[in-house]
Amino acid sequence: MTDNVANIILEHLKRLQTELSTIREHNREVITRLGSLEAAVARLGRDQAGNYAEIITDRNMIDNLRDRMERIERRLELI
Repeated sequence: MTDNVANIILEHLKRLQTELSTIREHNREVITRLGSLEAAVARLGRDQAGNYAEIITDRNMIDNLRDRMERIERRLELI
């Protein structure tokens, strides 16, 4: 009877070990996918910052052109 109980316990332990192995494998996959998501979010932030820098540069250029145009209009006495 003791051998029968020991065999049942061993079978349960083997099943638990198999399930634990499956969970660990799934956990590794989830961590890998999470890392990919974090990298994608970082790229989005970097791209957005680059776009904002371009917008600021464009605004500065437009302001400079506006100033030049106003000076030209004043010189030609159009204003």
